[in-house]
Amino acid sequence: MIAGPGAEVVLSGALAALAAALCWTLASFCWRRLPSSLGAAELNLLKNALGLTFLLPLQLLDWQSLPAAAWLLLGASGVLGIAAGDSLFFAALRRLGTRRTLTIEAAAPVVTTLAGLALLAEWPGPAQLLGLALVCAAVVLVARRQGGAGSATTMPLPTRQGVMLALLAVLCASGGALLARQVLAAQSIPPWQAASIRLGAATLVQVPLAPALLGAACARVGPRPAHRRWPWVLLATLLGTTLGIALQQSALARLSLGQAMTLMATAPAMAVLLAPLDRDRPGFSGLLAALLAALGVWLVVQ
Repeated sequence: MIAGPGAEVVLSGALAALAAALCWTLASFCWRRLPSSLGAAELNLLKNALGLTFLLPLQLLDWQSLPAAAWLLLGASGVLGIAAGDSLFFAALRRLGTRRTLTIEAAAPVVTTLAGLALLAEWPGPAQLLGLALVCAAVVLVARRQGGAGSATTMPLPTRQGVMLALLAVLCASGGALLARQVLAAQSIPPWQAASIRLGAATLVQVPLAPALLGAACARVGPRPAHRRWPWVLLATLLGTTLGIALQQSALARLSLGQAMTLMATAPAMAVLLAPLDRDRPGFSGLLAALLAALGVWLVVQ
């Protein structure tokens, strides 16, 4: 068992991590219904700017003063994990497809657990290690599942560039979580404040992409779509960026780095629950993945 916070703190952190994973799963469901001509970085800028806008009203609440080092670490975490990591993930997704990208992304909990062990001295116990292995296996099982939308028969062959982008996305996401964990473990910061700082830094470094984003919007001509797209955009941003990142900060503050990232990696297994909405049948492997993920979650929080 990992030495550290009490059972109630661990439970609240685990619930926050699982809620973040659920938010990202629902947000992905929304984004898939929005065809976009935007590049990966421009799409990332759009969601980050909207997510930061949703958080602005919360700035009127109790804003805590932080040392300069905390600002720098959280800002660097946002640049690395959100601006770079999410852009690389979107780029890899377009080159490899969902199945292969998620297979590579399953390495993220392993990377973060090793980073927490080496840099933060967070030692996982046997139960946590077994839970980590089960969650990673569940993600790979979901990613490799045949049939339904996005099956292997419709995926392009993986390219060296796409694999490199996915691996870089894993490293950036893990590095961003590591930097944020260092601050959140030492400072008592509201999750929305940490999320605002990270999103603000990510949006700031992506501002040079704004002309390309506006140009793509102005260049879009033709008849209006039959269904409005902006409600899906707002819902996806509210769930995945605003709530998802705020819940992520709450989890990182209460759990070890490996625990938090392992629980948040259950998002692909949660997607099995939404398979009927995509006219996809989970099948035996999908249900097995969900059971493995559930067992892995139980072991991780022991």
